[in-house]
Amino acid sequence: MKRLLAMILAVAMVLSCFSACGSTSNDSSTTTAANSTDDTVATDDTAVENPTEPVDPYADYEIWVENEDGTTSIDFEQYTALSAAIYSDVLGDYYEYYQAASEAENVSEKYALYAIAEAKLLEECVFVSTTYNGGGNAMSRVMVRSGDYALWGSDSDRMHNYVVTNEIITVADRTYLKELWEELRGTGTYLETAKAYLTEQGYTFDDEYVNSYSGDAETFDILATSQAIDSEKVIQCVDGLAEYDSEGMLQPALAESWEVSDDGLTWTFHIREGVTWVDSQGRYVADVTADDWVAAMQHMLDAAGGLEYLVDGEVGLSITGAYEYLTGEITDFSEVGVTAVDDYTLVYTLDEPCSYFETMLDYSIFLPMSRSYYTSQGGKFGDEYDPSASDYYYGTTFENIAYCGPFIITQYTNENTIKWEYNETYWNPDNMQIHSITWLFNDGSDVTKQYNDFLSGLVDSVSINTSIAAIAEADGYTTDNYIYGADLGTTSYLAFYNIYRTCFANFNDSTVLVSQLSEEEATRTNVAMLNVHFRRAITYAVDRISYNAQFYGDDIAAVRVSNAYVPGDFVVLEEDVTVDINGTATTFPAGTYYGEIRQAQLDADGVAIQSWNAETNSSAGYDGYYNVENAVAELEIAIEELAAEGVVIDADNPIHIEFVTTGTSELYVNGANAWKQSVESALDGLVIIDVITADASLDWYYACYYFSYGYEANFTINTLSGWGPDYGDPSTYLGTFLDNYSGYMVKSIGIY
Repeated sequence: MKRLLAMILAVAMVLSCFSACGSTSNDSSTTTAANSTDDTVATDDTAVENPTEPVDPYADYEIWVENEDGTTSIDFEQYTALSAAIYSDVLGDYYEYYQAASEAENVSEKYALYAIAEAKLLEECVFVSTTYNGGGNAMSRVMVRSGDYALWGSDSDRMHNYVVTNEIITVADRTYLKELWEELRGTGTYLETAKAYLTEQGYTFDDEYVNSYSGDAETFDILATSQAIDSEKVIQCVDGLAEYDSEGMLQPALAESWEVSDDGLTWTFHIREGVTWVDSQGRYVADVTADDWVAAMQHMLDAAGGLEYLVDGEVGLSITGAYEYLTGEITDFSEVGVTAVDDYTLVYTLDEPCSYFETMLDYSIFLPMSRSYYTSQGGKFGDEYDPSASDYYYGTTFENIAYCGPFIITQYTNENTIKWEYNETYWNPDNMQIHSITWLFNDGSDVTKQYNDFLSGLVDSVSINTSIAAIAEADGYTTDNYIYGADLGTTSYLAFYNIYRTCFANFNDSTVLVSQLSEEEATRTNVAMLNVHFRRAITYAVDRISYNAQFYGDDIAAVRVSNAYVPGDFVVLEEDVTVDINGTATTFPAGTYYGEIRQAQLDADGVAIQSWNAETNSSAGYDGYYNVENAVAELEIAIEELAAEGVVIDADNPIHIEFVTTGTSELYVNGANAWKQSVESALDGLVIIDVITADASLDWYYACYYFSYGYEANFTINTLSGWGPDYGDPSTYLGTFLDNYSGYMVKSIGIY
């Protein structure tokens, strides 16, 4: 079952979703009007006598196995077959166009076909975008664009270049600096010029950046994780081959230079000499050599932490032998195309040219790892890799990794404080603006804490959300002086629809977030969620501006709304391209935005989604889905089709959808209730959104984020997570919805 089978089978032997995952609650106290057994139910003016039971089209797949101790575990073979069947039925068109795009030789043709593929993905409404990151109101002491500026990968999380002032930076000065950045971008002079300007305006500078955080790392092994909550802590501590600077330009880092062969298949990097690894005490461990990237790549593939698909050809980049190593076809890592020719010459060999390979160099999967330190912590490679071994310590704490970057983690107390201090042996001290970072835990339960901490100087940034906007204004902080609108980012946050839910309590604790649906209600919901017109109906019924307003306020609620997965201006055609749009050869000239092609396919298919605004050249800033008339029309089609499957939807038999969120944050509860009000009002109560709140944020994370496979997803709708691009190509987004466990996000719709 491809590269993850061995690991998943092992997990399945010990991991149980408990009995709650294989069945739903039959507690009569939770029965609602959906259990009405009226003898006659009217639908489309046709009386249906004794409506049949809902027909689950995938009921023949028996995915749960009863264990001797009374728990249930997954039958992985059956589950994979079930997932494949659902995927083919729901995302088959998207997959077809994605494959065509990945096989295109011309970069612009790839972009056009990816745009068509995304149109097919959006049309299925297995998710709806809620917002891009950024774009909210804030106050800050961090200078505009002083961090590493990257639209993808890991460099945007690096903080060593942050310019931090002791004074709150005004809106007027931010506006000036933003214009200055646009003027100086690419010259390498922005940081010093901007600092000089701030000095002239009377600002003074701090040597430390302090902010808050809300989630602890589960591992400090950055090569064995796909979760930003882990990597954002460690990325401060390890340098890569190259790094995007504050002007968005790729600069040499631990590779002094590199070149590519004429056929695009061989990339040779010349590693910087004199760089050292140290431990958490700053003590010498080893020299950084080319072999550290060989060790890192093998460990990343061994660990299979979720990002290995980026190099095995599943998405686009194909390092020779990586796929075969992952699947076990080869076991000798020397056959994989990552080679240390000597101590300071590193070579990557590809199966096919990759136009965006350089844009991947800033991502965590291309970071080095000290082989000698790894083995000293019990680490092994290949078949001997065993992170559960009693002598395996690598990455278990911040004290069990080696450092070659600007900072060393010197303190880490869960749900309390994280402290980074300057690495005295760092090779590039001139490329640092601050020398320490502190993060303070904030679970969000006190909505005014971050604001009060900011005013007192304890933290350096604060988002001005709806909970504190009025307080800030009363204190004299307004959009006229200090509150600014942040730039929109490229991370797409999504509302995921679990289209075939099989888990009805948290997979790690069967007593937590137990579903309130009866077994019949759960089946009705599943059958309804499998219907594309039903999914479109609930999607078109959501007023996402109202939803966003609960978090960001009425003034910028629309600014934050996104209408696609890939930002429409993420790439543009480099040359004229002609592609087929529903049988019509359509030519898009060079300079055409990706989003324009995507919209052309949506329009040709007659799907009422506006994912691109040609006037603003953007996929954000408006709600291109919300339309009550369209929602009702789609629901009418769904009602007719679902009646044939034994699912009658009327006032006495609505469909219940559980929207899982955290009860620890007023903002998230308000957002969920805005979603509920919008859908129930638009669809006249025929769909009920049941807001389920977790008593602890961690429980919410396990229900909606920490799960590894679709059968562990304990929600029907959740809005907890999203996806940021790993590199500069649309496949970085779209590849997350590939089949057979290769697409990272596909598990969030309940399969794979």
